[in-house]
Amino acid sequence: MSLELPTPIAAYVAANARLNADGMLKPFAADAVLLDNGAVLQGRAEIRRLLEEAVIAAKAIFTPDTLRHENGQVVLEGPARGDFKGSPIRFIYRFTLEDDAIKTLEITA
Repeated sequence: MSLELPTPIAAYVAANARLNADGMLKPFAADAVLLDNGAVLQGRAEIRRLLEEAVIAAKAIFTPDTLRHENGQVVLEGPARGDFKGSPIRFIYRFTLEDDAIKTLEITA
């Protein structure tokens, strides 16, 4: 099943599948916020650090299988597999887009 993802989200998911940190970071706005497991990361430098340490290092690939629109957000659900405890884990990614960029991403399990 192929999901019709907005361009910046499709770019993020495709880059994640390649474990490409630069590609994952590119669709984020310069002042984007990423909320992950209680951590609040602001701006590309902090988001890059998380991507490199938690995603690339663990070879964590998120494969969305469900898409919905909720309260102005694009919500994806699916498993992430990689070299981390409990793999695979089902995650929910809540994206807020602005000016064709990811403004906010909240990740919950």
